[in-house]
Amino acid sequence: MLKQLSTFLGAIAFYTCLPVPQQWLLTFNGIARWAPLVGLAIGSLMGLLDYGLSYLGMPLLTRSAIVVAGWVAITGGLHLDGAMDTADGLAVLDPQRRLQVMADSHTGAFGAMAAVIILLLKVAALADIATHRWLVLALVAGWGRWGQVVAIVRYPYLKLEGKGAFHKAALRSHWETVPTLVLLLALSAVKGAFSSVPWLAVGVTSLGGSAIAIMTGMWFNRQLGGHTGDTYGAVVEWTEALLLCLLTIA
Repeated sequence: MLKQLSTFLGAIAFYTCLPVPQQWLLTFNGIARWAPLVGLAIGSLMGLLDYGLSYLGMPLLTRSAIVVAGWVAITGGLHLDGAMDTADGLAVLDPQRRLQVMADSHTGAFGAMAAVIILLLKVAALADIATHRWLVLALVAGWGRWGQVVAIVRYPYLKLEGKGAFHKAALRSHWETVPTLVLLLALSAVKGAFSSVPWLAVGVTSLGGSAIAIMTGMWFNRQLGGHTGDTYGAVVEWTEALLLCLLTIA
């Protein structure tokens, strides 16, 4: 239990900017398996922020923009940076140069456009979701990071070194994705219980969330022949944005 707690705290320290006392024992090996739980925590915190702003009487669109900005800030832009680097890499026609471009710290035009599109989709979709926003935020952030775990387990890692290399080394079995999948499905059922059309809410949240998470990682693998730390971040960001858009119909 102490080892698992140490790994969970390591996941919080790695994936977020939340303060973790340095005197606490942190383990980073295998933290990716905790990423969906970290996502649920991030979404819940953003839900609390949204509730507080709502209590103050702030309009829905403005609240949504502030929540999305806080969403980026709490992760230090880790995943959004990966999505931007991935977009710059995929814009290169020569497949042999894509990883080199993705490793460049400078942001190109396609990376900037990708960031704008992702943030715009999130703000617009979140503004169209008026009820149970805290649960929506938690589920979307959870499914995004579950998709990351699936990509880590299923696909080869394209670099000998890098931020994502130790994730791949620690996670090798597809069973690593099951515990958090069960939890996300259960929370999707809870969302259905609050909905006026339960079957639609459960179906869109569970089937839509899992399908988008899996297919996003699959698409990046098809484009690059594998994954990197940048594409792991891209999976998170695009899954979150696309799932939020899908949830506007439920």
